[in-house]
Amino acid sequence: MAMLEVQNLNVYYGLIHALRDVSFEVGKGEVVALIGANGAGKTTTLHTVTGLLGAKSGTITFEGHDITKKPGHEIVRLGMSHVPEGRRVFSELSVLENLKMGAYTRPKEEIPDSLASVYKRFPRLEERKNQLAGTLSGGEQQMLAMGRALMSRPSLLLLDEPSMGLSPLFVGEIFKIIEEVSAAGTTVLLVEQNAKKALSIADRAYVLETGHIVKSGDAKTLMDDDAIKKAYLGE
Repeated sequence: MAMLEVQNLNVYYGLIHALRDVSFEVGKGEVVALIGANGAGKTTTLHTVTGLLGAKSGTITFEGHDITKKPGHEIVRLGMSHVPEGRRVFSELSVLENLKMGAYTRPKEEIPDSLASVYKRFPRLEERKNQLAGTLSGGEQQMLAMGRALMSRPSLLLLDEPSMGLSPLFVGEIFKIIEEVSAAGTTVLLVEQNAKKALSIADRAYVLETGHIVKSGDAKTLMDDDAIKKAYLGE
């Protein structure tokens, strides 16, 4: 059974049919990428899976639980964590305070171990733990957003455009961390406009166009697909 299973999801913004019968699954231990152009429905998909948007129809199952109508905070408690597009750190709070916000579902006695684990993966965050989050660089804020999500010890991590607005150096660093997080046992659902980078680390991928999935398969196979190369890889 898949860890996450989405079946025939339909989502509307007013009269706009944003997602049309979207179905996909994520198996335990996989890195699965959702790729597509701006406006294809990638962020809408993540927001619906994590309870930030309601679906008109369809079902979302996570670890055997039907979460289609569950609110976001209950979904976090089940083991899902979301790193939103644009990072969304609490700019007036310190790095440490931001990280602690990510652990609100965990028992207090577990927080020191979670912090130690995040600091080991992101040494820069420990160096800047007393600094206001709003004063960090874009790449450091992305690390903080990921660290905050990992504080809840998720079994499934959802990442929305983690490379957006970052320098090539930071993009490489962020994707290396995603691979490390996956290797350590966390399942990853990755939404990313940088299709080449996403496919390079994913096991499988789905291609979204105007709200519906038009292609799916092994990531390496999709990388060699002429239509994908032309549309998304700049080749």
